[in-house]
Amino acid sequence: MAKDKGAYDRIIEKIFLDHYQNDHAEFVFIRREIIAAKEQLAPDLDLNPGDVPYSYRYRRALPEKIQATQPTGKEWIIEGAGRSKYRFKLVPATRILPNPNLAEIAIPDATPEIIRAYALDDEQALLAILRYNRLLDTFLSLTTYSLQNHLRTSVKGIGQIEIDELYIGIDTYGCHYIIPVQAKGGKDQIGVVQTTQDIRFAESKFPEMRCKAVSAQFMDNGAVALFDLTIQREEVKIVDERHYRLIPANELDQKAIRDYRPD
Repeated sequence: MAKDKGAYDRIIEKIFLDHYQNDHAEFVFIRREIIAAKEQLAPDLDLNPGDVPYSYRYRRALPEKIQATQPTGKEWIIEGAGRSKYRFKLVPATRILPNPNLAEIAIPDATPEIIRAYALDDEQALLAILRYNRLLDTFLSLTTYSLQNHLRTSVKGIGQIEIDELYIGIDTYGCHYIIPVQAKGGKDQIGVVQTTQDIRFAESKFPEMRCKAVSAQFMDNGAVALFDLTIQREEVKIVDERHYRLIPANELDQKAIRDYRPD
């Protein structure tokens, strides 16, 4: 049977409208409500209930009926609220996009061709590019080591989360860093949900280490944008941003290399 592409929208709309009131800035719903809405609206759909909120947290825009209730400058997000629980919450509208006015930094491309040939999607390719070209070292001025990718874990008060890749870093003074990385390919945008959960994970699991929450994104022109992010007053803020273009070593511009040097 063909997948019902509109089923997720109908399910999440029903759950939202069952709870929504004009003066509410947040409310919790549970997994059983997803199952009940699916049975009512899409009984033939083969559904993993957790995939509905997951999709709207990371991959899909909320339906227009939900977006229409957003006050100016605010947006609804879905965040974890514990085991099998989720929360609709109004937060300041936040989308982090690469700054088109930043200069690009040329880096000799060390990505093995066989990796490029067999990368299954943009996210996987981007994580491989970061790893083989040691772009986190360059960006953060740290020595970094990949600890685990696609880490599925849980955080108290949030529930289950997934981190695209987790790095450990060390600086010139011996200070240790925990570096959760989110990779964005295609038209995916950086939002508050994943950045918040990455930082909360670091705070709860590695409280003795400094956290650097990094997001990587392919730009339309093929360059890689890297962001050092933090959360202030429930908004994602950029601590630092750099754009890197991977090119063959024989195409490096020697004048540009000299220009990169600090005074």
